[in-house]
Amino acid sequence: MAKSNSAFMKPMNVSGELALVVGKGPMPRSEVVKKLWVYIKKNDLQDPKNKRNINADENLKNVFGGKKTVNMFEMTKLVSKHLS
Repeated sequence: MAKSNSAFMKPMNVSGELALVVGKGPMPRSEVVKKLWVYIKKNDLQDPKNKRNINADENLKNVFGGKKTVNMFEMTKLVSKHLS
């Protein structure tokens, strides 16, 4: 039986900026990413021409370090700065 990746499932503290988007922590990184996508889809923030890009609203702009548009791969790196 394969052992799950405990580092990925370990509850992390969520910064204030990120908590506005995903809710208060602590929560595992996987749950943060899941809730982030729920927020993005609910607020229709995916670029319609290029689905890999996220167009940030004010809450996400704070999480993304002021960037208006980020791709989904860069998003993961920027969000990890808000987890401790």
